[in-house]
Formats: sequence, C-alpha cells, structure tokens
Amino acid sequence: MPKIKTKKAAQKRFKKRAHSFKRKHASHSHLLTGKTRKRKRQLRKSAVVSKSDTKRIERLIPY
Repeated sequence: MPKIKTKKAAQKRFKKRAHSFKRKHASHSHLLTGKTRKRKRQLRKSAVVSKSDTKRIERLIPY
C-alpha cells in the first residue's frame, strides 16, 4: 500500500495541534488602513479550525 501524499497547500496553511489545527486569520495582508487598531491586533493572533472542518483537513495532511 503506497503512502498518502500530503497536500502541500494545506500543509503551508495549517499547523497540527494535539486534537485540532491552527490557522491564521484572513484579511490581514492589505487594505489595513480601513480597519481599526483593535481589529488588526485580533487578526494577528492564530485561530483554531472548527470541529466540522478538522476531519477534512486531516485527510489533506495525513502525517
């Protein structure tokens, strides 16, 4: 049985944690002048992928 290939695009976007995945927030790369300081500060932090999406990402990143 051959090994399952990892989807490289998903590997770059998500980091594996104990039981879930970490991801970056969207909307923090450009057009930042229209966003408040508080919003930009909150977008800097990482977020956790929802439970419903975790199974889909596990298939993309098997190892």
